[in-house]
Amino acid sequence: MTAHNSATHPTTIAVTSPVATSPLAGSPSRGTILASLGVLAFSLTFPSTVWGLQSFGPWSLVSLRSVLAAVIAAGFLIALRVPLPRREHRVGLAVVAGGVVIGFPMLTTLALQTSTSSHAAVVVGLLPLTTASLSALRTGARPSRTFWIAAVAGAVVVLGFTLAQSGGSFSAGDGYLFAALLVCAAGYTEGGRLARLMPGWQVVGWALVLCLPLSLAGSALGLAYEPVHLTAQGLAGLVWAAAGSTFLGLYVWYRGMAEIGAPRASQLQLAQPLLTLVWSVALLGEHLTPAAPVAACAVLVCIAVTQRVK
Repeated sequence: MTAHNSATHPTTIAVTSPVATSPLAGSPSRGTILASLGVLAFSLTFPSTVWGLQSFGPWSLVSLRSVLAAVIAAGFLIALRVPLPRREHRVGLAVVAGGVVIGFPMLTTLALQTSTSSHAAVVVGLLPLTTASLSALRTGARPSRTFWIAAVAGAVVVLGFTLAQSGGSFSAGDGYLFAALLVCAAGYTEGGRLARLMPGWQVVGWALVLCLPLSLAGSALGLAYEPVHLTAQGLAGLVWAAAGSTFLGLYVWYRGMAEIGAPRASQLQLAQPLLTLVWSVALLGEHLTPAAPVAACAVLVCIAVTQRVK
């Protein structure tokens, strides 16, 4: 699910990361806008995946999504004559590729065969807290106690809301969803770290290109063994998942995360499940409960707190 530079500002959370003074420094307000655009792009991922499953099997859909996104990324990398990533960055790029390019899309696509788009949004509801925790361990960031209280509160609100949407019980695909949560948080954390050292779009681009041989093989096998029934919605879902969520979304997300820090950027994602629920109603015909406005207001309060505390 994934773009995906840092600056001193009175509202910035103090960190002890060795990369906090990256030459790719930027504006906190710009970083917030970029990360928010990434959240908007990601909020369409589950509905577009449901559309894509109308035309393709899960393995074909994820592989083709990765191939198309990799072709777009490779075109930019070649046109701009970007040199190969440095050796010390390649392990991190592999983590991003495994978590964001392969792991999260595959696990959530498998889950969406049995779960609704609104129920699957529980993953994104828990993702900010998981990402912030992994980022603190990986980069040495130390958000304040108030930050953590607001982050946990937001996660609880989103989790409770999405569980209420599904009748208070977990679906058969929840094993896939929670596994997707862990691998995506790892990919976001490593991608955010790399985006302080190199342009965010290159982090995304090289991760996609790194997966291209595997994606091509997966596409060939998937198309050979899974039925294909082309529809306009199915093709639109595939194109958005590849160009919108996988490339453009990850590009702005990682760039924004590099400017405002992974813990803060991750809290903006608290709004993603609610946006996904809106798209699920508008595009898939799913139904929301009257609790939606209440949950939305509570989540926005939590986001405001996490953005302002030191």
